Amino acid sequence: MIDFAISDDLAAKRDRIRRFVEQQIVPYERDPRLTQHGPTDELRNELVELARSAGLLTIQAARADGGWGLSHVEQAVLYEAAGWSTLGPIAMNCAAPDEGNMFLLGKITTPEQAATYLAPMIAGHQRSAFAMTEPGGAGSDPGQLQTSATFDGENFVVNGRKWLITGARGAKTWIIMANLEDNPHLPSGPTLFLTDGDQAGIVIERIMNTMDRNYVEGHAVVEFRDLTLPKNALLGESGQAFRYAQLRLAPARLTHCMRWLGAAERAQSIAIAHAKTRTAFGKPIGEHQGVSFMLADNEIALHQCRLTIWHACWLMDSGAKGRHESSIAKAYVSEELFKVADRCVQVLGGIGISDETVVEMIFRDMRAFRLYDGPTEVHKYAIGRQILR
Repeated sequence: MIDFAISDDLAAKRDRIRRFVEQQIVPYERDPRLTQHGPTDELRNELVELARSAGLLTIQAARADGGWGLSHVEQAVLYEAAGWSTLGPIAMNCAAPDEGNMFLLGKITTPEQAATYLAPMIAGHQRSAFAMTEPGGAGSDPGQLQTSATFDGENFVVNGRKWLITGARGAKTWIIMANLEDNPHLPSGPTLFLTDGDQAGIVIERIMNTMDRNYVEGHAVVEFRDLTLPKNALLGESGQAFRYAQLRLAPARLTHCMRWLGAAERAQSIAIAHAKTRTAFGKPIGEHQGVSFMLADNEIALHQCRLTIWHACWLMDSGAKGRHESSIAKAYVSEELFKVADRCVQVLGGIGISDETVVEMIFRDMRAFRLYDGPTEVHKYAIGRQILR
């Protein structure tokens, strides 16, 4: 049975997060350190310290690691509250890509790797990058992976070029996907490597200009030039990168949806307030059917998106892998929330396309969300294959 009730404890945590974001984080949305390439590391560190002082840092971590040991459904409720500002998840250390990377590292690192790379991330002291996407290579189809790695029994040597690598500049923990070539020591194939970002063979060519600006230090073009890594840099088993990527992606798709639901709810609240006070043709515009219907459509979409997310989370909490359901959620929620943001811009009229409100930024970021962790078309392709089996 699905129980839609939220416990008093969870509701209190949700309200606590919402107050924190509204009172302490929203004012930073006008900070000049929120640049076209996203928040700077300086801004991120300042926000993290606010969350640390409020006892709201890395709440998704296991209790043993200082977190709240959240279920997927609990994450959905609390991440929505954090997403009220796009800076909220950054402050609380539950934003992408770090949140998904911490989840993956918590599953497959050795104790030594966890102490070196995962523990500082959970503590909020360093960020991470997941380097998979390539120009002309791996992306929606990771099978096109072109970055290569060789192994001589002692060291791996990685060569290749990546782009759209979120948060690469300044990231300390790097997860790199490369195709391990045939060798007499280990199974070959797509493999993950774990290393520190301060390596001579990691060259950040440039930061790309993109329409979104909600990720710390933006998205980079990166080249690996004879990046030499010791054998203990192997993350998990060689040749298993695609399996590990799926382990990371199913919950990561959902946490994207959770956070952006909060942002869309914020845009709706701004549009409603405007519709109540802005007048045209003798009455508040919200009393005109054209505007009230847009706001009603938004309310319906927000409700349906929330239920879709909660259902997928409930299944995963029940032990299901949830790949099919998380694909459904990602495809549906990303499209519907973009429509919500678009209608909010329309309700706001001229100021909707300006930075007089945060809605314009949410709209641009929401358009990018439709591509994060796979575009809608890829998820629909996977859904179609599943239902036709």
